[in-house]
Amino acid sequence: MNHLYYRLAVTNLKNNRQFYLPYLLAGIVSAMMFYIMRAVQGNESISQMRGASVLRTVLFMGVVIVGACVCIFLFYTNSFVMKRRKKELGVYNILGMEKRHIAKVLAWEAVILYAVSVCGGLVCGIVFNKLVTMFLCRLTGLSESIPFYISGWGCLQTAELFAAAYAVMLFYNFIQVKLANPITLLHGNNVGEREPKAKWISAGIGIACILTGYYLAVHANGILEAVNMFFAAVVLVIVGTYELFLSVSIAVLKLMKKNKKYYYKTSHFITVSGMIYRMKRNAVGLANICVLSTMVLVILSTTVCLYAGVEDSLQNTYPEEVSAAFYLNDVPGDTDREYLLQQFIEVAEKQNREVTEVSAYSDAVYVIHNAGNEVELFDNESYNFTEMGMLFVMTKGDYEQYTGQALDEIAQGSVIVISLEAFSEDIIKVFDKEYPVAGRFELPEDFPNREPEELMGNINVIYLIVADDSAMKDFDGEIRYHVGVETDGTQEERKEYASAVREAVEACRAQSDFDRCLIDSRAEQREEYLGMNGGFLFLGLFLGILFLMITVLIIYYKQISEGFEDRERFAILTKVGMSRDMVKAAINAQVRTVFFLPITVAVIHLVMAFPILKLMLMLFGLANNLLFVGCLAVTAAVFAVIYFIVFKLTSRSYYNIVY
Repeated sequence: MNHLYYRLAVTNLKNNRQFYLPYLLAGIVSAMMFYIMRAVQGNESISQMRGASVLRTVLFMGVVIVGACVCIFLFYTNSFVMKRRKKELGVYNILGMEKRHIAKVLAWEAVILYAVSVCGGLVCGIVFNKLVTMFLCRLTGLSESIPFYISGWGCLQTAELFAAAYAVMLFYNFIQVKLANPITLLHGNNVGEREPKAKWISAGIGIACILTGYYLAVHANGILEAVNMFFAAVVLVIVGTYELFLSVSIAVLKLMKKNKKYYYKTSHFITVSGMIYRMKRNAVGLANICVLSTMVLVILSTTVCLYAGVEDSLQNTYPEEVSAAFYLNDVPGDTDREYLLQQFIEVAEKQNREVTEVSAYSDAVYVIHNAGNEVELFDNESYNFTEMGMLFVMTKGDYEQYTGQALDEIAQGSVIVISLEAFSEDIIKVFDKEYPVAGRFELPEDFPNREPEELMGNINVIYLIVADDSAMKDFDGEIRYHVGVETDGTQEERKEYASAVREAVEACRAQSDFDRCLIDSRAEQREEYLGMNGGFLFLGLFLGILFLMITVLIIYYKQISEGFEDRERFAILTKVGMSRDMVKAAINAQVRTVFFLPITVAVIHLVMAFPILKLMLMLFGLANNLLFVGCLAVTAAVFAVIYFIVFKLTSRSYYNIVY
């Protein structure tokens, strides 16, 4: 008996290959992608490379995201297939098969689909795993050879994930069959919908959600606010997008219908009435396509920009090739400064390196809260992060050496105030002590290492310039002596120089009074940045391909489903006297409108998200707006071309069914 159910299942899959073949291919590709992501994430060769800690974290995020998206995707496409098969299952029931027999056929179908998807996905994943891993190494700048290997955990977890997904889908299919009567199943794909009513309240809520999300994205003030507002803006725009297609679109079509001069034209009449009649069913699919398209555009544009802007990020975060911050208990004298600086020069001479630029200055740094002319230390219990500021105390000589700008003489006890926000008071009170203000001006645009205002947000930055080292003694806390140098040489030679500087600084600790020293090397950090940004690009490409595949399959099933639904309706129009050309023109207008609406809305979402995405990129030290605009434009253009190709291919299937 089981052999009979198996044969019926195989026959059903063959007869419904128009629906199951794309579904099966998508399952194989999904299994392949999940296995590859898991195998790469668990590759021991990668975990032993420099910069791999950040990369493995990014890849672990990818495993979780890909796994979740694969399950949602499979369940979503299963619902499309089951909708088209309701009539077939109804015929089985009427011919005498009980629901438990139908359930056994569905179970065999699920087993066959699961076996083919997982086996095919694992075979393809094992074959292409090394190629993908080599591509990842190329992106991240890792030069070590990657041996071929098969991930046992990857195979096991892929089989477990897909087993769980297919089991849930099978249970869902059982419920669908159990709850429906034979007549309902027989006419399951012919059940029409009443013309939906215009839901003006829902339409208003949808517009309000989108506008609020746009407002949060455009008016985010500073990086902290952008991080806090990003999730809320995303949720609002997604909710608004679904309401846009579910309620706002129907309301707009109703208004178009009320316009008699527009509506009572042949092409407009058919297009508007047809879209109103089916918009409730189309709306969710269109909203899904729009949201997925927006995700593809955002993920690819940001990850491509991060990777292309590695050098910009490094230059912004590490202005000097090698920089050191010595933390001392007192202001260093000229002898101490010269001694510490000489360590950098001597190491360069030993390695035949040339020091091209030198920067050396001392300051005291405080996290503060300031209101008016009063400055006090920041307290987490008294203030929130939006009230935080930074205070830098420097001598006149150090400031001039740091910036190359001359200042007027400063009397003992007086200060010059340089700040982002204009300061107009004659007295400034710092840590309960008052100082006469000898001069005040705003922080210049070309100030060294000045962070963009978008990055600082509400955080005020104050430079307090005092007369000399003796005046610095009024301020408690550590004194930071900064040394930064630029050197020549290759990347490897610069890394060797940084390593030698660390050894030299550690050796002179006994002769110099500093508590600790932090040394940064741009050449060393380049590997970390390439590992992180290359990992993000790899993950972005992976997710972009996955979301694009989901989008294409949703579009394909949507076109096929609508083709079968519209075939009889447009046949009726030709029977009542409309010419074939008029019907074809109406179909083309309707398909183009419905098809290109999601991508149009997605591009609008992307444009409005630009300000908050720009701030998010600043988290990684990237402030090159021109580069980001270019990446957005190129990504949107490439996606539009792919979308148009999908439109032409799927529309051909639609037209073949309708005509």
